[in-house]
Amino acid sequence: MQPLLVTLLSGVVLAMGLATVRLLRGPTLADRVMALDVLVIAAVGGVALVAWQTGRAVFLDVAVAVAMVTFISAVALAWYLEKRGEP
Repeated sequence: MQPLLVTLLSGVVLAMGLATVRLLRGPTLADRVMALDVLVIAAVGGVALVAWQTGRAVFLDVAVAVAMVTFISAVALAWYLEKRGEP
């Protein structure tokens, strides 16, 4: 594996770890939603790095689909929190 790829994957794992801590600690629902969004975005970045390493573009299709679903769900949850009056 290339040293650059190892460094980038390490950064993705670090971001996922920090997002997991925020997901578990909260304290508000909005914090948890954003942590979950960051967690999925980091996973999509990891999948993109794996696609780069293997040279298989099919991984990018999966990453784009997951990113789109995550974006729509984050917008829906933000709308719900706004209507609910949660800070």
